[in-house]
Amino acid sequence: MSSSNNPPTAPRLPAWSPESKPQPSELVDTIRTRRGGRLLNLDHVLLWSEPVASGWNTFMRNVRTGLSVERKWLELGICTVALLTGAHYEYHHHRPDFLAAGGQPQELEALERALASDPCLPVSEAGLGEVERLIVQYAAQITRQIHVDDTLFAELQQHLDTTEMVELTMSISAYNMVARVLIATGVQPEA
Repeated sequence: MSSSNNPPTAPRLPAWSPESKPQPSELVDTIRTRRGGRLLNLDHVLLWSEPVASGWNTFMRNVRTGLSVERKWLELGICTVALLTGAHYEYHHHRPDFLAAGGQPQELEALERALASDPCLPVSEAGLGEVERLIVQYAAQITRQIHVDDTLFAELQQHLDTTEMVELTMSISAYNMVARVLIATGVQPEA
């Protein structure tokens, strides 16, 4: 694999600071509050643009805390995206969230095994339940192929209602966006 296919190992942009690019204190405070009192390395990229940081904060707050679909399933989709795209920062933050939402370490191990083969094909990993296998395959197809097979979509609809399908799709899609920003800018996990 050429080095151009490997994610950067260092940040590509300087970290935002109030001195480098003043932003409205309400915006910075809102982001800090959503993050539990601190700014993450990703925020130090987003805050270079007020409209980006503001829109991102509102949208991602809703994706993170406003959806009705089971949190464990959302986090499984996010972890799938993170592993498939090589977004280590994303996996670093969402692996614990998956576990906090009721996921088990052996499910993450099964996810990693499933993704080592062709995840766009039917997932048969024994460590994942039926819905979880479908979610991994769904997230993989959205991430890798963009097109989702009709059969897979119909199978997932047997377990999720229309609102849950929209929310799962948006969450997976949103974290594909996050992965691309993280990798392109070289955002690294916090120390």
